[in-house]
This record gives sequence, C-alpha cells and structure tokens, in this order.
Amino acid sequence: MLRLISDKRQGLKEFTENNYAQGAFFWTYLLKNKEIRVNGKRVGTDIILEEGDEVCYYLAKKQEEKPAFYHVYEDENLLIIDKESGVNSEAVFSALSRSRECYFIHRLDRNTQGLMAFALNVKTEQALLRAFQERKVEKIYHALCVGTFPAREATLTAYLQKDAGKSMVRIYDSPRKGAEQIITQYKVLGTVGDFTKVEVVLHTGKTHQIRAHLSHIGCPIVGDMKYGDSAVNKAHKVARQCLIAKFLHFDMDSEWAYLRDKEWQSRFEVGIDKE
Repeated sequence: MLRLISDKRQGLKEFTENNYAQGAFFWTYLLKNKEIRVNGKRVGTDIILEEGDEVCYYLAKKQEEKPAFYHVYEDENLLIIDKESGVNSEAVFSALSRSRECYFIHRLDRNTQGLMAFALNVKTEQALLRAFQERKVEKIYHALCVGTFPAREATLTAYLQKDAGKSMVRIYDSPRKGAEQIITQYKVLGTVGDFTKVEVVLHTGKTHQIRAHLSHIGCPIVGDMKYGDSAVNKAHKVARQCLIAKFLHFDMDSEWAYLRDKEWQSRFEVGIDKE
C-alpha cells in the first residue's frame, strides 16, 4: 500500500499519473476493483481531489514492483535514471523524492523512453540548470520514423509555435509572430523493417520539437499519436512513440568538470512497442 497526500485541487487520474507510476500502469485495475481509497473511502471512478486529501493505493506486490525507471549512475551531486515509456517524468521525481533529496532539472514526454538527470543538492541543481540554458548538455535521441528522409544527414531550421488550447505545437518554414526558431540535426542510421532509424541532436530544446519537426518534413515518428501517421500506427498497432533519449553528456566546468569524461547510454532500443 502507498499513501500519498494531494497537494492541490486536481483529478485523481492526473494526481496518480504525476505521483505514482505503478498506479498509472494499473489504473484500470485499481478502479475496477476499487483498490484506491480517498480519505478512507473506496472509489471506482476518476474524482476530484482537494488539497490535503489522503489517497491510498492497494496493489499486489508484483504490480508495485513493476519498474518505471532504472538507476544508471549516482554520485554525491548527480543521479541519472533510464525512464520507461508510459511514465510521466513527474512520477519519477515523486518516487525519487520519497526516499531522498533531489531536484527536478528537465523532463521527457510521457511516452518517450530514456535518460534523465536529477541534481542531489542545491548547488548542483543551479549548475545543471545553467548548463542546460547554456547548451552545455548534449542529448542524443534515437527515433524510428515513417518515410524517406531528404538526405542521409542534415541540420534543419524551422519555427515552432505552441497551441496551448490543443496541447500541441505547429511548425513553420519561415518566421512567424509568436513562433520560436528551432534547430534539429538528424542522421540516418539504417532501417528497422519498413521504417527508418535516425539519430537526432537538438540544438534548441522546445516542447515536442523532435516529434513535430520530423513530422513536418514528412517523416513522423512511429507510434506518435499526436504528430504521427494514424494509419501506420493503426496498421502496426503501435500506441507509443518510438523515441529514446539515448545518450547524455555534460560539458561543465569547476567542480563538475569530472563529468566531461562520462557519457551515459540508455538500455532501450527503438522498436515497435505495442500496447
């Protein structure tokens, strides 16, 4: 059993997805069997929580132990984990925070797998946030895409505009009011079945940049339910984007200079991951 306290007014499902990955994995089971109690009362539907409400989840031991992420590296300053698909970054942070002091630095989309970094003290938090802002963090992604790329490798420039109402972004080839410039570099690595495997390096880090930019050039990521090819996804029964934060490297100074000699690699490989 896990007991958590709601920190604001919010839906039970939203709270679960952001605080308890295993609860999100087995959400349907929990509701069907009324294995969630809010302030001591069993619930079988998504309800609105108020700040201070007590939420208790009752899962079998095997369900509780289903991995949401894997530890990759840890020292006195830094923790690197490898996140599973289907897990909110906030849920990873919540799980880590229940056993240690740590600081949220960056996030991955729910259905993107791969490497995330967390600071273990305030000084490192500030240094890592500064490193991300100054582009001293190299993140290399692997993606499985539909279609044929226009070249074996290229650095693409476009303009990204957020559509908050639809929780999406739009990509334009030329400057537009309200749009920010994005730069996305890719290299074709080969093929996996009918699809193309590419390596992607972000030179700007905007919301949904990789997913939207690759879709814009006609090569959407397999399994992307927002920017992808719905017919292809349906035909292959893929419900999660085949995108991995594969490599992570820091180019930092001062007491974090020792990190320059390290590069971390995700255990995951891009492939068809069916629901």
